[in-house]
Amino acid sequence: MELLLRLGCALGVFLLMIGWESVSPRRRLRVSRTQRWPINIGLAALNMLVMRISVGGIAYLTASTAQAHGLGLLNQFALPTWLAITVTLLALDFAIYGQHLLAHKWTWLWRLHQVHHTDIDMDATTAVRFHPLEILLSMAYKLVIIILIGANPLAVIAFEIILNAAATFNHSNINLPTAVDKALRYVLVTPDMHRIHHSTRPLETDSNYGFSLSCWDRLCKTYTDQPLLAQTDMEIGLAHFRHAETLSFSRLLWLPFQPLKPR
Repeated sequence: MELLLRLGCALGVFLLMIGWESVSPRRRLRVSRTQRWPINIGLAALNMLVMRISVGGIAYLTASTAQAHGLGLLNQFALPTWLAITVTLLALDFAIYGQHLLAHKWTWLWRLHQVHHTDIDMDATTAVRFHPLEILLSMAYKLVIIILIGANPLAVIAFEIILNAAATFNHSNINLPTAVDKALRYVLVTPDMHRIHHSTRPLETDSNYGFSLSCWDRLCKTYTDQPLLAQTDMEIGLAHFRHAETLSFSRLLWLPFQPLKPR
């Protein structure tokens, strides 16, 4: 049931975003969908397969086990359910912000994370363009956080749904009115905000690490409001992969083990 719920929500948001992109795109894409989508969606399918074979629904199971054995900070107190859920959601979201920041600062993690940034266009499928090893490491990291904070099991499921939906939304190529984008940014990471993180300019790439809540970038001084170039003109991707459309599925899987390009 948990898997069906997560997949149903993820598919619903994905279909909504790709439909919106088709009707009202923010940017003109450099590479056609037929060139990029098989790679991005292929990585998503491989990652889903790897997760089902290896760990499956272990996040919820870990949270339930921690709760049953009184493990973790939140399980030391008789908190109301609503408060435990709220704290869990906030703690996990900040943890993902920290993980994303570390993926850019630590060379060994960047080797994996660069696969995500080699996309020279950005749309809803970019949200699932990750190397399988990064997905596995991310899950291991989340399991540690879940145990340490004593995460509420229901909140863990909710967080996975929110994280997937937020990532699909803020990677999408939808055209939001400027006023709407500005208002949403007080709470959420918008596509225009996250697109700056995918800029080829290192100073812009090293900012806007949040995935759902925008407050962490503001609080931790990693927030960039606008790119140097206009949103419709800025270059997406990595400077050394400007012909990233030539990166095949197999080459992307092998990329982390190749000599690292200087940023």
